[in-house]
Amino acid sequence: MGAIRSFQGLQPQLGARVLVDESAVVIGDVVLGDDSSVWPCVVIRGDMHRIRIGARTSVQDGSVLHITHASDYNPAGHPLTIGDDVTVGHSVCLHGCTIGNRVLVGIGSTILDGAVVEDEVVIGAGSLVPPGKRLESGFLYVGSPAKQIRPLKESERRFFTYSATNYVKLKDAYLQDGTTQDNE
Repeated sequence: MGAIRSFQGLQPQLGARVLVDESAVVIGDVVLGDDSSVWPCVVIRGDMHRIRIGARTSVQDGSVLHITHASDYNPAGHPLTIGDDVTVGHSVCLHGCTIGNRVLVGIGSTILDGAVVEDEVVIGAGSLVPPGKRLESGFLYVGSPAKQIRPLKESERRFFTYSATNYVKLKDAYLQDGTTQDNE
């Protein structure tokens, strides 16, 4: 069936120059923005609600992205929305949450249903953002549950676009190598 699969008539939509590694799986109502990358063993499953991923966003190896379906318990459900210039670290779980622009989600972190991460936030490795929690723009958060630690330094704010640009360059190298699926 391949890495990019339709579900109930909904086909993932890929922007220009998107890389989806052949070992990753992208299913259903998913939109990937221009120059985004999905690395080995990632699962992005938009089977019961929508997933929207912005431009120049990188989803690293082994991450799982899913939604919260609509039900009597939660009539609207929770889609998954990720902004532009986001780096999602290795083995991250994002479930029915909203991630703003220029965010770094550290390795092994989990962000749960209805949580909102505003623009320009760093989430430390292994952090847990509980359901419904809001992380305010401009801060570092760490822990389980995640707690606000300190304001971001200017160098950390510059890192967001550095990281996004770095992964766009790496993605382009993979696409030139011709070993992965893309949308040109």
